[in-house]
Formats: sequence, structure tokens, C-alpha cells
Amino acid sequence: MKKHGVLNREIAGVLARLGHTDTIVIADCGLPVPDQTKCIDVSLSLGTPGVLQVVRTLMEDMEVEAVTVAEEMESHNKQMFTELHKDFASKDVRSVSHDELKKATKEAKAIIRTGEATPYSNFILHSGVIF
Repeated sequence: MKKHGVLNREIAGVLARLGHTDTIVIADCGLPVPDQTKCIDVSLSLGTPGVLQVVRTLMEDMEVEAVTVAEEMESHNKQMFTELHKDFASKDVRSVSHDELKKATKEAKAIIRTGEATPYSNFILHSGVIF
């Protein structure tokens, strides 16, 4: 049995298969999931787990080169926007419209759906390299 890092077998498998520039999405409970994109649902109840808890756990196992969020986050979810910039201070943070973000989810290797219930709380994590 695995004793460190991400214990969820589906998430661990996705992380193991990521290559440079591949993406995964950490989504709130309202983000639509394209039919062709793998969805790993870790939601337990409204708000649990939150996206930041999931993102911070993944950051321990995943080399993240950049993160993309909806530009609407800055005006509609200031607290999440502030936390985002603390957690990704040394990373490339990209903002696109929420519609563009939803379109980009079609290219993701997986969407990890959380119980997050605050507006525009979706992160696209871009895989980096460890060398």
C-alpha cells in the first residue's frame, strides 16, 4: 500500500502518465465536464474538499510549470485569487475568460471534481519537467 503522496489511485495514475505541458483541471462542483474528458470526482459534500486543498496536495507530487484560471476570479472571488497568487508566486499564472477555460478542459488528461462551491474556482495545472 502506498504511504506517501496522493493515495487516490486514479489521480496517482494520471499524475504518473503526465508529460511536459500536459494539463489536468482541478474543478469546483459546478464546472461542466466534457464527455470525452476523464472525470475523477472526489467531492464529499458541498465545499469538501475544496480546490485549494486538492491543488496543494497535488503540488507535492506534480511538477507544475504554469496554472490557468478564469480572469473573472479576480473580481468575483478575491479570496481564491489571493490564495492562488500566494501558492503560485513562482509560477506562470495565466488568465483567460471563463468560456476559454471551459473549452480548454477538453484537452486535459483529467478533471478532478471537488466539492468547492465558490465562483470561478477552477485551475488548469500545466505539467512541467523535473530536469
